Amino acid sequence: MPTVPRVTSVPDATAALVQRAAVVLELGERFSAAGHELALVGGPVRDAFLGRVTVDLDVTTDARPERVLEVVAGWADATWDVGIAFGTVGLRKGDHKIEVTTYRAEAYDAASRKPEVSYGTSLEEDLGRRDFTVNAMAVRLPSLELVDPFDGLADLEAGVLRTPGTPEDSFGDDPLRMMRAARFASTLGLDVAPEVVGAMTAMCGRLAIVSAERVRDELVKLVLGAQPRAGLALLVDTGLAQLVLPELPALALEVDEHHRHKDVYEHTLQVLERAIDLETSHEPVSGPDFVLRFAALMHDVGKPRTRRFESDGGVSFHHHEMVGARMTRKRMQVLRFSNEDTDAVSRLVELHLRFHGYGDGEWTDSAVRRYVRDAGDLLPRLHKLTRADCTTRNRRKAERLARSYDELEARIARLSEEEELAAMRPALDGNRIMEVLGIPPGRDVGAAYAFLLDLRLERGVLDEDEAERELRTWWAARTA
Repeated sequence: MPTVPRVTSVPDATAALVQRAAVVLELGERFSAAGHELALVGGPVRDAFLGRVTVDLDVTTDARPERVLEVVAGWADATWDVGIAFGTVGLRKGDHKIEVTTYRAEAYDAASRKPEVSYGTSLEEDLGRRDFTVNAMAVRLPSLELVDPFDGLADLEAGVLRTPGTPEDSFGDDPLRMMRAARFASTLGLDVAPEVVGAMTAMCGRLAIVSAERVRDELVKLVLGAQPRAGLALLVDTGLAQLVLPELPALALEVDEHHRHKDVYEHTLQVLERAIDLETSHEPVSGPDFVLRFAALMHDVGKPRTRRFESDGGVSFHHHEMVGARMTRKRMQVLRFSNEDTDAVSRLVELHLRFHGYGDGEWTDSAVRRYVRDAGDLLPRLHKLTRADCTTRNRRKAERLARSYDELEARIARLSEEEELAAMRPALDGNRIMEVLGIPPGRDVGAAYAFLLDLRLERGVLDEDEAERELRTWWAARTA
């Protein structure tokens, strides 16, 4: 169950806003002097009640965008109007970024991915179009009067997520709000109201009109939240996951009467939670790490496609890591992730089983070197993912796996100190190879370098003389 967030009092929240964002008071006075309304709205107000630090500030006004530019002229350090078609002007004052949006109402056409914008006439009307009641609170500027027509503060105190109007109208206006509901379950620990869950379930197909990039951004925020299990479970239960991440509900393989394999879906969520714990409990300590978390979420997605019932009554998932890596890459490409993130997550999925060949410490130093070489910069994350994946109710087995991985990390540390594993280069570079063999640039140089690198992995550090002898012997056999 989500943890109900602690909510501060109205005086304390407004005092925090003044302390953290005094610049908006100054802006409010400027708008008031020009005959316009201005109010801090949405996330910054909600976060003030939660005691969270807000970096970016959102304000709303009755002034049209062109008028906003006139009011802030000479006061803002910089302005940008890339969102002016949607009624938003961006500005910077000192270290603060502020988005000023004209009161508005927006809705999606049934087949459109972009909102149609019309301007509203009052703050209350503007708040009524917002996604959830906890985001439909405002603080008038510069008076600091709280405006809460939909009891968002009460919902925040109760830890519940509701919509200002009917959820059907809200999600009809902007289907991405269904993803936001799951995100807020993860990031804010809010319990989504039953009527909201019902509307998400009934309307999940409408998410198809939203761009992959916007869906991806919400998914990333969800995964990086404090309680991603809650958000992911909501996606699965409502059917949204079938559109966003169909590999996840597919993990809910039926458990046969003989219990020949564990519930892969539940195991995956446990691995995700263990990986989150390891972000701060295992070196190197990090903040929320999307690559690690998403790799944990995707590490077993190849199992449904590779499941086989064996003649001895067992169940196998041979090569599920390779199949899973390909599936992960394809899904991340559909969601328009960067090549860098896609490569990293897919590689971790591919490597997550490698440790299980370690057995009782039977790997040679050569095998340890190859493990380090294949992981590359992902090695710290691979350590955490592999440890997170060692889930078992058998305490002795769990302790044995932990000891084995402790030993592997110790061996990697020892070899790294002795051999500079991070560099992992042969004794001779390309220029020296050409000089020794008397050959021009080309494929033969690459083949010679690969031979020396393989020799480095197999035997450790070689001096230049020994490397030259081995290279000449290899070349003679190759050209004989």
